[in-house]
Amino acid sequence: MICDRDHGGAETMPSWRDAFRTALPLAMTRVTGLTGVLLAGALADAPARAAEPLEALAAKVRAREVAFAKTMADRDHAAFATFVAEEALFMGRSVLRGRQAVAEGWKPYFEGAKAPFSWQPDRVEVVDSGRLAFSTGPVFDPEGKRVGTFNSTWRLEKDGEWRVVLDSGCPPCPCP
Repeated sequence: MICDRDHGGAETMPSWRDAFRTALPLAMTRVTGLTGVLLAGALADAPARAAEPLEALAAKVRAREVAFAKTMADRDHAAFATFVAEEALFMGRSVLRGRQAVAEGWKPYFEGAKAPFSWQPDRVEVVDSGRLAFSTGPVFDPEGKRVGTFNSTWRLEKDGEWRVVLDSGCPPCPCP
């Protein structure tokens, strides 16, 4: 607590103006210093803009999503696994962590002559750095009826391939 002494020697509380004049410069110094540190850290970690136009990258991700969906239609479980990032997280009825767990968890979908479902992207967006992308679209049953929506996050891996790192789906909404 900041106190002053009046002319008779007794302690008095300073006015709010005096306290504000004393505290404000100190607080601003701390805030400005902290802001500078945070800003410097953010800029140092800020991703550069993608070298390719985002539209071209989105087209590549769309093509990867279509090829990924084709692995289900072709009943090619081994190819399916190559589209999944090593540290992938697939969320459905359960959570599958890692490529191996995802491949094992999805293996039953590849059994049998006919795929139990299919999907296709209807929207793909890429972040400005060109290293992450989001794809979403309808999921269909074997008769072609829409039964859900998928949402996938793709990451551009060190080997130059786009792989799914996050995947989740939901039932279709009753849209007008």
